[in-house]
Amino acid sequence: MPVSHVVGFDDAPFPRGARGNVPVVGCVFSGPVFTGVLSGKVRKDGRNATEVLSRLVTESKWAPQLQLVMLQGIALAGFNVVDLAGLCRLTGLPVLVVARRRPDLDAIRDALLSRVPGGARKWALVEAAGPMEACAGVYVQREGLSLDEAAAAIARTALHGRVPEPLRAAHLVAGGAWGGESRGRA
Repeated sequence: MPVSHVVGFDDAPFPRGARGNVPVVGCVFSGPVFTGVLSGKVRKDGRNATEVLSRLVTESKWAPQLQLVMLQGIALAGFNVVDLAGLCRLTGLPVLVVARRRPDLDAIRDALLSRVPGGARKWALVEAAGPMEACAGVYVQREGLSLDEAAAAIARTALHGRVPEPLRAAHLVAGGAWGGESRGRA
């Protein structure tokens, strides 16, 4: 499955004690060309990330061409955990979660179960997504594509380092638009 049309999502920075909605940015790429931006909002530590992302993808003018959805982590806006199988089903597209480092699942489980409303349901979504797998210099979770297809998609889209360009761009755009300027590594 050669992938050439990808949307990558990341959330905007937000203050630690923030409440309410957090902006989310999706950057659309056609091969190496940055072709557009999608934006929406998800509830901090909420339950609407899957619904919002699926709507952004399916209602966009790029929907007919898109072949893959990438996420910079399985959760947006704190612990608004994305249901990978649900997002795949709702968009009709494979979903690839990418992380630079293997997350500390014990710490995530403890935080979800002890401090986050609806944490047990959210932890179940993390478990349902499967373990993070080493792939092309990063760690991934995936739905609707094989590990080999994930590696090929990363190799094709990671133009400046290990992180795929749609995710790198989403990180930079979200940071610049809502944080005043982009910071940190994308």
